Amino acid sequence: MLVSNITFFMPSVLTLVGIPGLESVQCWIGIPFFATYLIAMIGNSLLLTIIKSERSLHEPMYIFLGMLGATDIALATSIVPKMLGIFWFHMPDIYFDFCLLQMWLTHTFQGIESGILLAMALDRYVAICYPLRHAAIFTHQLVTQIGTVVTLRAAILVAPCLVLIKCRLKFYHTTIISHSYCEHMAVVKLAAENVQINRIYGLFVAFTVAGFDLMFIILSYIQIFTTVFRLPQEEARLKAFNTCIAHICVFLQFYLLAFFSFFTHRFGSHIPPYIHILCSNIYLLVPPFLNPLVYGVKTKQVRSHVIKMFSS
Repeated sequence: MLVSNITFFMPSVLTLVGIPGLESVQCWIGIPFFATYLIAMIGNSLLLTIIKSERSLHEPMYIFLGMLGATDIALATSIVPKMLGIFWFHMPDIYFDFCLLQMWLTHTFQGIESGILLAMALDRYVAICYPLRHAAIFTHQLVTQIGTVVTLRAAILVAPCLVLIKCRLKFYHTTIISHSYCEHMAVVKLAAENVQINRIYGLFVAFTVAGFDLMFIILSYIQIFTTVFRLPQEEARLKAFNTCIAHICVFLQFYLLAFFSFFTHRFGSHIPPYIHILCSNIYLLVPPFLNPLVYGVKTKQVRSHVIKMFSS
């Protein structure tokens, strides 16, 4: 229903632009995006298959790795099919409720991934600083509880973002979203009303999840490095440090991309819009693409089982 020539009341359909300023070359941009998505699906599916089939990998570190792979698959799948529909098949329209659902799924899976990275850091902390107590502390029951808490935390914290949009924001300046997927601030910016509460709550969720997790990951690794450097033998130090390399690579690329995307989107007003959108897309696609590659190369047990699978 059109209330005035510039204001829409509760639009039922929104339009995703894709990448503003690069509409003429989006069909070509979709090719590396699709290749990245395909490799991410194959790599994470292979990782899950190996972890599930090999009983020797039914340990907390690899169970968390399996959770990370499943989350990566879900995260990439929640945005890439619609994104490719915009780029290749000129299907920009999305129902308002489906847009909110995509927004909830995307931010929820981001929160779950952050929580799993924290759990993996704590697992390495206990394994290196208290090796004799690791098996007693990180039982399968605790791993299951951590996975449940991490999932519920993300889902519950993100849900009010949908409620605040659906219940508070009735009037919209436009129905065109200058983005390739439904991101919280991209939807909020469409509103013709006061969105201060929405902005504050979005920042609260971001810093509650990412800020909390990153702080404890850093504290865990400070303790890990302190313990490792106190080991008397160089071989023991290298062995202990080697068990952390893959996780360090994964969490660095995840949080560096996350904060770069976050700050350019909110404070980089002088940066062209297509840079914002490309950064957001890279942030969501690169971790699912890199995680199985990093763990496949850096983790000896995973690498040996991959070689065994293909050689047989």
